[in-house]
Amino acid sequence: MTQSGRFITLEGGEGAGKSTNLSFVRDYLQSRGISVVTTREPGGTPMAERIRALLLAGDEQEPLDDLAELLLVFAARAQHLAQVIRPALARGEWVISDRFTDATFAYQGSARGIAPERIAMLEQFVQQGLTPDLTLWLDMPVVHAAERLATRGKERDRFERERNDFFERVRLGYRARAEQAPERIVPVDAAQPLEQVQRDIAVLLEQQLTSWN
Repeated sequence: MTQSGRFITLEGGEGAGKSTNLSFVRDYLQSRGISVVTTREPGGTPMAERIRALLLAGDEQEPLDDLAELLLVFAARAQHLAQVIRPALARGEWVISDRFTDATFAYQGSARGIAPERIAMLEQFVQQGLTPDLTLWLDMPVVHAAERLATRGKERDRFERERNDFFERVRLGYRARAEQAPERIVPVDAAQPLEQVQRDIAVLLEQQLTSWN
């Protein structure tokens, strides 16, 4: 299968504004006549969304093992790739996803402590070389993200209930990924006012569109 569309991901910890800015990226690209599919991980298909529910809910009677968590993430990803991402790219559409495998290295790798070599093996097995063309890493201090989460007024899921030191490790994991792939992963200061964040994203997208064209 030949990939003809583009694959853009938004990454970041809890409260970084991924969902809001995903909508901004979608609208920005559509305004330039680009056909866009938006999705998220874990999830993106009915089956993968059921796996997502398992991952987010947890079970006090039977805590989810870290390795089981990792395998569930990749099970959802395999379904997502087969049903949504690869078909859309083959049609020439652009896929924008709220998280992808960088999140796995940050959450299950850096924060949970699973060796990156194990994650990389699953990445190759499941993705067969498919990686995003561009990743916008919405970065902000953990304390600011925690303040945002506190204002949401909804019950927190299993990940959102983690302590700040967990999210510090997540942030370090994202930073390590950005250092390893600076040509793909672009940090965005998500602690700024939303209008400035989106101005920065627009500049980055315009630069990338010019480069790809």
